[in-house]
Amino acid sequence: MFNNKTITTVIFLAGLIINIHAQVKNPIKDYNYYIQNKEVISENKLDAHASFTSYTSEENALNKNADKATFYQSLDGVWKFKWVRSPKDKPSEFINPKTDVSNWDDIKVPSNWEVEGFGIPIYVNHQYEFADYKAPVADDIKFVDKIYPAEPGKIPANYNPVGSYRRNFELDKDWDGKEIFLHIGAMKAGGFVWLNGKYIGYSQGSKLPSEFNITKAVKSGKNTIALQIFRWTDGSYLECQDFWRISGIERSVYVYAQPKVRMVDFEITSILDGAYKGGVLDVNIGLKNHLSKEQKIEVNYKLYDSGKKILVNDSKSFSVKNKGNVVFKANILDVKQWSAEHPNLYTLTIELKDKKGKVLEATSRKIGFRSVEIKNGLLLVNGQVITLKGVNTQETDPETGHVMSEEMIMKDIKLWKENNINAVRLSHYPRGRRFYELCDIYGLYVVDEANIESHGMYYGKYSLGKDASWEKQHVDRMVRMVERDKNHPSVIIWSMGNEAGNGVNFVKGYAAIKEHDNTKRPVQYERAYKDIDGNLWDMESTTDIIVPQYPSPNRFKMIGETKTDRPFIPSEYAHAMGNSTGNFQDYWDVINQHDNLQGGFIWDWVDQSIWKTNEKGERFYAYGGDYGKNMPNDNTFLNNG
Repeated sequence: MFNNKTITTVIFLAGLIINIHAQVKNPIKDYNYYIQNKEVISENKLDAHASFTSYTSEENALNKNADKATFYQSLDGVWKFKWVRSPKDKPSEFINPKTDVSNWDDIKVPSNWEVEGFGIPIYVNHQYEFADYKAPVADDIKFVDKIYPAEPGKIPANYNPVGSYRRNFELDKDWDGKEIFLHIGAMKAGGFVWLNGKYIGYSQGSKLPSEFNITKAVKSGKNTIALQIFRWTDGSYLECQDFWRISGIERSVYVYAQPKVRMVDFEITSILDGAYKGGVLDVNIGLKNHLSKEQKIEVNYKLYDSGKKILVNDSKSFSVKNKGNVVFKANILDVKQWSAEHPNLYTLTIELKDKKGKVLEATSRKIGFRSVEIKNGLLLVNGQVITLKGVNTQETDPETGHVMSEEMIMKDIKLWKENNINAVRLSHYPRGRRFYELCDIYGLYVVDEANIESHGMYYGKYSLGKDASWEKQHVDRMVRMVERDKNHPSVIIWSMGNEAGNGVNFVKGYAAIKEHDNTKRPVQYERAYKDIDGNLWDMESTTDIIVPQYPSPNRFKMIGETKTDRPFIPSEYAHAMGNSTGNFQDYWDVINQHDNLQGGFIWDWVDQSIWKTNEKGERFYAYGGDYGKNMPNDNTFLNNG
């Protein structure tokens, strides 16, 4: 017989089970829980980690490109695609592999929908394209003081285009027994993933990779992957940059596999000693064991010089139960320094072996020894004061929108080097992995900037930088950038974002970046003005460099003559629109007179127009007003290069 205590316990457990099931959300039906909930920025997405490729041997790691790794398979190419203007019309059955989608359109991956003819490209500068008080596109978006969106995080219910993608791919049987992952290089603005009909996860934050462990859903043979991407999410309130507001999968998609005991991440700290002669190397490798039993492994690393001579060769053996890490340290005599002028690189390899000495996996990467410091108010690289002759650069191609080929990236790099440009500010989001690798190789100083701009809320009391409920979204974007790009010698400065106000979220972000970067690079933010009597001589401590926008030559002169406690390197100056750079020499006449004036970043490198064909079949460079009727637009203001 049940007593009262037993009955009460049963009722409690039953209620708990019901409550747990009630909390499980269906991404198809409950999509608003994800895309209009600033506390939900991902589901099942893996933590960010340094970019690397898993190979089956050190020899392969040294000699093969990433796309030639044994357990790497690209999913780029033609996908089936369905575009709808409103979420209420989005398909739902397509996640079932048996559902026929043969009558859907085709689309290239990566690509932007709007450039491919689906939906309307929108160009605006300050305002949110979905919440522009000058040209509202939705009745359900309200404003306060006639300018500011009244409910930050809310997006249009009916006008929010959705792109649904599907394709099949095959996996060989030799992938069995491994941990298998899906990598989506960038999807804008946020979306859901299914594999073989099983829900995998959700991600937003459109300019960094989304990775998911798909081991339990994938199989050898035929697999069917389905994605559903929304043009706008609550995260779009942090993506109000001065560029084309377009959507889709903007970087490569692929699957890869690693062994059951694998490298999760590694951080390489490669700086110079106090005399700037020797190299100080610290390699911290994170490991994970996916097996139920503790595993004995050996971790080996080697450092090669440019002539393939081994300078360091060290190993450690230990047991891994679930997670673990191993640290190696070394000093390199008379190291060849990395700088923009002399981008000397070394090759570091890491190899994991089981207890019998069998190689589990290996990887390699190029590293550079350089120190970045601020001393006596001056920015130093390798102990030398540097001048940043920089430009702001966008991810843009007139043929493809935000999708850039390696050939186009190399065209930019070649032109930068030919024109004595030694630094680039990534305005205003991180770039793809290959961009940083090329900057490491060819020698460019990079200001790596978080994908944060909430310009449409401006800088006063409505600023999202001041709203603590947005802390998670701000800090996550900064930390994920740092964790991915921490090993690149070209990255000498972190930027917390652009034109997003100032407040508690940037205080938290500054601390988080410092915590996650063992190299302790300088951190900058252009809006770090104090609320009371904010000025360039007394900025908040949340920027290590004074990086204002559009100071005049006279302001440069004032700063140079009065000195500052930090370097002065404007994040934007010399707005290069039309003939506006006629006084450019005036800036540099002043900069060259004062040590604490250490250059700046021209706005900006290249026009952002995209090709359009008119009724006569003529192609022309299109801008904001060339698409749609009564749409938000800031005309030709995107052409500043």
